[in-house]
Amino acid sequence: MLDNIKRLTELLMEKNPELPEEKAMIWVELLWSDYESTSGKAGFIFQGADYTENLVRQLITSYGDKLHLFIAKNSKYANLLSEPTISE
Repeated sequence: MLDNIKRLTELLMEKNPELPEEKAMIWVELLWSDYESTSGKAGFIFQGADYTENLVRQLITSYGDKLHLFIAKNSKYANLLSEPTISE
């Protein structure tokens, strides 16, 4: 799954140069986990990582260039996406 996340992170950074790598990865992980938890709560059978990757890829393709604008409208994720990240 880590390879899937890395590929999607790179795709998102191509679509949205406003996002640094760390924040792009956070977005990918949020989209991934949100889909899996929502579909699980709805009672859908897990389709596998490839299915989830394709869905997240479609979201990035459609909305990736606008994701950096999302935090202004949704305070739920503001703390994850607005705070400076810690570099090692």
